[in-house]
Amino acid sequence: MRIDSNNSRFEDVIEKHGVLIYGNVGDSMMPLVKQGRDRLVIVRKPAGRLKKYDVPLYRRDNGQYVLHRIVRVTDDAYVMLGDNRWALEYGITDRQIIGVLSAVIRKGRTVPVSSLQYRCYVFLWCRFLWLRRALVWVLQLQHRFKYRKLTKKPT
Repeated sequence: MRIDSNNSRFEDVIEKHGVLIYGNVGDSMMPLVKQGRDRLVIVRKPAGRLKKYDVPLYRRDNGQYVLHRIVRVTDDAYVMLGDNRWALEYGITDRQIIGVLSAVIRKGRTVPVSSLQYRCYVFLWCRFLWLRRALVWVLQLQHRFKYRKLTKKPT
């Protein structure tokens, strides 16, 4: 999920208040978080090194804010993957981490990452990562073909 900063730095908000609540932009964390629905995310300042399946808010070297799930932890970096993506992102370091997801707000109800509902989602969604990656790849391929067909000029 890409986040537009609107001239404010999320790092400053989390440093000052310890928490950041915002509506998302993008679709990379669907179905957990969907743009346009009544969904907000709550991000808190991390306490130490993150673990596999945590969802950090980080800033890429190009300045782009991203919220993706950790799928592998190495000694000096993390491997990330959006819940609606199939390509892994390597080399995200602790210096780039701004905060970590602590809850999602849906329809006015807060779902903390410690809840049974969230933990079941993570277990099922991440346990079958290989199947999900294949499914997302096929759906994106299908979407590209449909788009090409619609935009193709008649001869």
